[in-house]
Amino acid sequence: MDTLTPLQWASLALFGPLVVALVLGVVWPLRKAGGPAAGLSLLGATVNLAAASVLFVGWLGGADTVRATLPWLIHGGPEGASMIELGLHLDGISVSMLWVVAIVAFCVQVFSLGYLSDEPKAGFGRYFTWQSLFLFSMNSLVLAPNLLQLFMGWELVGLCSYLLIGFWFKKPSAARAALKAFWVTKFADMGLLLGLIVLFVHTGGFEWTATTAAAGTVTLLFFLAVMGKSAQFPLHIWLPDAMEGPTPVSALLHAATMVAAGVFLVVRAQPLFAQAPLTGEVMTWVGAFTALFAASVAVVQTDIKKVLAYSTCSQLGYMIAALGSGAVLGGYFHLTTHAFFKALLFLAAGGLIHAVHSNELSHMGGLLKRLPVTGWTFIIGALALAGFPGFSGFFSKDLILEGLFDAGAYGPLAMLLIGAFLTAFYMGRVVFMALLGPPSEHAEHAHEAGGAMTLPLVLLATLALGLGFFAGPMARLYGLTYHFHLGAVGITATALGLAGIGTAWIMFGPKQGLQGLAAAFAPLGRVARSGAVDKGFALAYRQALLGLGAGVAWVDRYIVDGLINVMGYASLAFGDRLRAVQTGNVRDYVYAVVAGLLLLGAFGAIVQG
Repeated sequence: MDTLTPLQWASLALFGPLVVALVLGVVWPLRKAGGPAAGLSLLGATVNLAAASVLFVGWLGGADTVRATLPWLIHGGPEGASMIELGLHLDGISVSMLWVVAIVAFCVQVFSLGYLSDEPKAGFGRYFTWQSLFLFSMNSLVLAPNLLQLFMGWELVGLCSYLLIGFWFKKPSAARAALKAFWVTKFADMGLLLGLIVLFVHTGGFEWTATTAAAGTVTLLFFLAVMGKSAQFPLHIWLPDAMEGPTPVSALLHAATMVAAGVFLVVRAQPLFAQAPLTGEVMTWVGAFTALFAASVAVVQTDIKKVLAYSTCSQLGYMIAALGSGAVLGGYFHLTTHAFFKALLFLAAGGLIHAVHSNELSHMGGLLKRLPVTGWTFIIGALALAGFPGFSGFFSKDLILEGLFDAGAYGPLAMLLIGAFLTAFYMGRVVFMALLGPPSEHAEHAHEAGGAMTLPLVLLATLALGLGFFAGPMARLYGLTYHFHLGAVGITATALGLAGIGTAWIMFGPKQGLQGLAAAFAPLGRVARSGAVDKGFALAYRQALLGLGAGVAWVDRYIVDGLINVMGYASLAFGDRLRAVQTGNVRDYVYAVVAGLLLLGAFGAIVQG
């Protein structure tokens, strides 16, 4: 950071992708050309990665917090007039997240050059325009100096999610998935908006370090938004359907960055959440249940992207449970490691899908020999996700489990331990079926993709394999300390993970043993395919919301409108009667005046008498 100041590097990271998005959005011929648009977008992602890496190295070296803001709005709060500001906030938390987003976004854009090479030029340019807009939106969320600016970035990434999920908008399932993701997350986002209003009313600002008696209400409302963005039960229903978008989109938005925004919000606003123990308990139980539920559903999925989608829900549940129990380091470090190995898994899955032109595991098999780079990097990601000793997920997941044990959250801990077994089992199932199983006829002509699709896998695999050994420096970025300690809980989780891999090998390995055990999963498979949660929401919408709406409409039509109509008809009838007095005859008006005077005189005499 000798040539530029931290704020200048941060400005490059933030505004580089924005300039690209604006140029591509305005210069229509450039966007329509396709290739030049992709090159310009990749240039913006490269500048973003370089700036984020410089900042990350600087903060690893112990840089101090940097904050720069500009005045935006003056308002009068409970404590007098104050200023709402926009700007940049650089510390270990924001810089580390900026670096994670930059690496994943860069890898995804490079991978997309090969994966979407068959797209029409106009669609290719449109895709990279939205990629650049997303990168700016996510960075503005990460670098926000207050919760109001974070909310702006939060809504922008939601918009980009809608655009990218529905990239193939002529495909009905993709269009429906985009709308579903948009409306589910917008419903949840009302919690963040209402929470900001409550926070402003009580503190006169939007600072995440505020102290307020309303912290319980604010954080519960914030958590509703987190449940939507980070796909926690029962608001997880949009994420599996979002797999209708291109696989690189799944890697970027729905595995590594956008869905992690909810976890980032909790970490960023930890001073507020620390004032609300009830919110923490709710988060712990919701996160643990989501982790177990989603892992159970992942076990029976046949679409490789659906397996990874439910796995994402499950791992986000681990993070939420950790943050709820106070294990901030475990939750945030798992966010970091998960971003890399899950992005790796999605991109590698994209390579497998690209080779066999199918998402179905049954259409794969024996692909490790035909796609060695893609296959081995997928295995590295799977082992990291399963918490295999030495891989990054092993260290971060152990921190979460130890944190719950230290907090006395034994019920949620038990759910997460079962989830550890299921995670290793379903990832072992995918590896044995897709990579090591008997070759499928669909895989006869499968071959390794070019460098644009394999080099990003190697970079992400390196991080998925080795990042866990840098937990100490990463912890210092968060203002915490880390000491590796493999206690009874960690040993139990490791044993369960190895047992899960072993069970998958017995059931789906070369000998295909214990096939009778697969029948035990049949009811779960039927429930998963039935979409019970979606049907529950649909039933609640039709019976409750539409019924309530019909009731309100009846009251409006027959009571409110009826009362107004009756008053109108009464006025008209009274007017008709009163109109008869107006004869237009002067003599009648003289009689009326005389009668009025006589009545007034009589009234005066009565009063005086």
